[in-house]
Amino acid sequence: MTSEDQAAPTQMQPVSDLYRNYVLLMLTSVYVFNFIDRQILVVLQESIKLDLGLSDTQLGLLSGLSFAIFYVILGVPIARYADRSNRRNIVAISLTVWSAMTAACGMAQNYYQLLLARIGVGVGEAGASPASHAMISDYFPANKRATALSIYSVGIYIGVMIGFPLGAYLDNLYGWRIAFIALGIPGVVFALFFWLTVKEPARRLVQGLSGNSADEGNHKSFKELLSLLLSKKSFLFLAFAVGFHSFASYGLGNWLASFLIRLHLPTGGIDKGSIGLTIGLIIGGGGAIGAFLGGYISDKLGKDDKTWYFKISAYSAMFAIPFLAVFYFHPDTTVALTALTIGYASISTFLGPSIAITHSVVPAEMRAFSSAILFLVLNLIGLGFGPLFVGFVSDLLAPSMGTESLRWAMASTLFVSVAAIFLFLKASKYINEDIVS
Repeated sequence: MTSEDQAAPTQMQPVSDLYRNYVLLMLTSVYVFNFIDRQILVVLQESIKLDLGLSDTQLGLLSGLSFAIFYVILGVPIARYADRSNRRNIVAISLTVWSAMTAACGMAQNYYQLLLARIGVGVGEAGASPASHAMISDYFPANKRATALSIYSVGIYIGVMIGFPLGAYLDNLYGWRIAFIALGIPGVVFALFFWLTVKEPARRLVQGLSGNSADEGNHKSFKELLSLLLSKKSFLFLAFAVGFHSFASYGLGNWLASFLIRLHLPTGGIDKGSIGLTIGLIIGGGGAIGAFLGGYISDKLGKDDKTWYFKISAYSAMFAIPFLAVFYFHPDTTVALTALTIGYASISTFLGPSIAITHSVVPAEMRAFSSAILFLVLNLIGLGFGPLFVGFVSDLLAPSMGTESLRWAMASTLFVSVAAIFLFLKASKYINEDIVS
């Protein structure tokens, strides 16, 4: 018997709603740790910049590309392995690795050591999301999948809500190194608890919305799988839509603490001690509401018309742009933060519907693989280049604009949001032919 045979049951098994929801809670909790450890750098980066004497470009590299490049390179082969093996084990191992590497960030004594530790976080996190997506799609029926995946995606914002204020608090009391260590170690403990209490689901528990058999992806090569996925025009446009959308989102989120410190702290609109809590509540609370509503509404409206899985993301982004413009340019901190809350909730609706509709155009055995390819584009374009672009433009404009350079660098990402809207709507035109093929 091979390891693939032992990986998971392949026949339908009864699963209680209570246990199904427990698994979703556990996977969401893993995602909370994921974003605490991924985004903690954002609230610490001004302290790191002062301590290590870094430029904005170097900060953008630390918070974006250095993480993303290894995340996306390793994500695809790990996801391909996950489609053939025990996904529960992959999630547990991934959580252990990235949590340990987050703690290692706190031991860095210079920029290059910190860069290597951040790469290690990216390596660890590469395996978690695709395997988690596939498990959720096997545990939940198709008509509830976007909602379940959106609940899972709320883990992003809970992680921000916890990580930003706690990281800022620890930074103020003990310094940025202790903050990394204190937030990294609990994930190692939780990984063991996850491994002991979560079961690998049956792979044929549910079929995709397309009605494809779960066996279709079982014996295909990497090239065949990629060709099948890329033959879906809806997926191609969707992948670049979420990539550009995330470019603007990470360009905002990864520089938000620096934006408030440089542009609103000097005016007295906010004090440094409250920045972490403020960001946590706005990004965490607003983002969580938007993420849940995106999946819930998509499942409701998309029951008979699958184009809504794309339109919700597009229309929400349209609605967000004027509010984000107000945030970037309004001098009053209260007005700016109110606009940010509305705008960020609106741009957070896309992830659950995007993953769910991606899983609907491939056989069940390709779910982790399809998520990995989607996240490859999302993270390479969005996380990899969004923060780096903002840092580079800020450095470029700084000699002539001073601290205002960061404002204009961040605001320029709104033009990328317009491209994302176009691509979401373009993708919707092809879903009906892809979903039945």
